[in-house]
Amino acid sequence: MTEESRTEPDHHLGKKIAEGGCSEVFVWGDAGQIIKIAKPNTGFDAMEKEFANNKLAWESGLPVTQPFRLLKVEERPAIIFERIYGETVMERFLRELSKEASSSLADTPIIENDVRLTARALAAIHSKPHDGSLPSQRESMKYAIQAAGYLTKGETDKIAAILEGLPSKNAFCHGDPNPKNIMIKDDGTYVMLDWMNASAGNPEADLAEYIIMVRYAILPSTLPPAALKRFDAWREEMIAVFLDEYRKETGITREEAEPWILPALARKLCADGITEAEKVLLIKDIRESLERTAVL
Repeated sequence: MTEESRTEPDHHLGKKIAEGGCSEVFVWGDAGQIIKIAKPNTGFDAMEKEFANNKLAWESGLPVTQPFRLLKVEERPAIIFERIYGETVMERFLRELSKEASSSLADTPIIENDVRLTARALAAIHSKPHDGSLPSQRESMKYAIQAAGYLTKGETDKIAAILEGLPSKNAFCHGDPNPKNIMIKDDGTYVMLDWMNASAGNPEADLAEYIIMVRYAILPSTLPPAALKRFDAWREEMIAVFLDEYRKETGITREEAEPWILPALARKLCADGITEAEKVLLIKDIRESLERTAVL
């Protein structure tokens, strides 16, 4: 770990306030801080990378939580951040989705506004210069595609070749524009969370990641059936709203993002935060897309 890290006892730990596929988040002490502690599926190198990426984003003036220190708690890598009060876009989305509403996304202004905010947040990230220390998006994607384990070698080789043929850019990219990773603060402003997958590469890959997340997400079965039905009806409308707002901000179109969907689908198979049921859907569409590519 870096020189900014050290081992500390866990007596500063407060209550758990969040949990994801790779980490748990607790209140830390009484100084307005939280600590993100890795789960066993996340190693020291990954947390070092997240700390460095988050620090770079902070120093670049992006709306992120300030990272303070990288350390160990009970031999688990962890990062101390400032504590932000608010709710994530996902929390807002699930609450609004559960309300009685019409079948039109336009009649649900909070959700539509949050979709547009996500597009603007990504556009702001993509416009920021970086110092060259970010990992290569293309190399990270290639590694994930080959390591996923759900596809044959022939399939992964074809997808890697498609990725290699796509245009190359060097923008600051977030890598995981999930609604859980955008928090709306109590004052109405927002912060972007979880910089573990940040990289230098193509903004279109971030757009493809968002498209995949909306198109294939399986929401909690505890939601009312009517809410699940509404979400299914809104998926493509949400994607269209997102891409429209992003195009207004950057000029990058849906047509430019579409070729990145297949490589992003294959990379997604490595993610810890999605269910096996979601991966089955991804694999089905990956193979159908490869068949269409072969015909062309």
